[in-house]
Amino acid sequence: MFNRIGLITNLSANEIGETLAILTGYLKKSDSEIIFARSYTDLDIDKSFRVVEGEKLAEECDLVIAIGGDGTMLMAAHLLSNHDVPLLGINLGRLGFLSDIPANAIQADLDEILQGNYVEDKRLMLRGQVYRDDKMLLEGYAFNDVIIQKWNSARLVELKTYVNDTFVHKQRSDGIIISTPTGSTAYALSGGGPILHPSLDALVLVPICPHTLSNRPIVVDGNSSIEIIVGTRDVDLARMTCDGHIKHELAPGDRITIQKKDKGIRLIHPPEHDHFHILREKLHWGRDFC
Repeated sequence: MFNRIGLITNLSANEIGETLAILTGYLKKSDSEIIFARSYTDLDIDKSFRVVEGEKLAEECDLVIAIGGDGTMLMAAHLLSNHDVPLLGINLGRLGFLSDIPANAIQADLDEILQGNYVEDKRLMLRGQVYRDDKMLLEGYAFNDVIIQKWNSARLVELKTYVNDTFVHKQRSDGIIISTPTGSTAYALSGGGPILHPSLDALVLVPICPHTLSNRPIVVDGNSSIEIIVGTRDVDLARMTCDGHIKHELAPGDRITIQKKDKGIRLIHPPEHDHFHILREKLHWGRDFC
């Protein structure tokens, strides 16, 4: 079913060596063609494996496996964001909400997946655009979240929020998180936001330390158009980030629009995948701590 398999990681040889050897050995026995992203070829890999530029990986593969943690999965998702190529994660990180195959279960889980026995779900992505004087300055994409946050200042930022051209609120805060269901277990969760099931077509707006204590997270339809207008007095007291990467400094009057991207990400999981089991394991629900 998957004949050309791409591998991507942002870990060092010391961190990934043993797992990579197990994975490539298994894939060679299954007669799969193994393709590495060129940006990450400082590893000790077999010279017979084909290497392509990271941006070309999706064009060459019918499955991409990310080896690492959720950060590696985010990186891979951005490379696949314009392609209908499924993404699978092998977890060598800490939490692993996205990369759900443990390193000690590679063969058992891949046996099932390569035979077509797996669970697939489609995750939405966000598109964030910055406008200044009606001119678009930048466009960025996010798998987890687009964040407008204060920068270079101890002061709060002032933001006006609109959903589908309807005024929602004006707030003074450290910023605001616009999150996908996937990102609802990331920074948005730390900010007091709800956990959204990944199957939902929804977005969540989470204020960061709002000065008005009645300001609370809001869940809106996934097809909503969100607009944030910056009310800070000086340039570069706020910035926009996409999945933790700084995209642009913001000035007074800048408009940031956030919408669902036209293409999403196909995540595949082992057949026994259970999102609530992952939540129980990662968030330690129901455990005795004393």
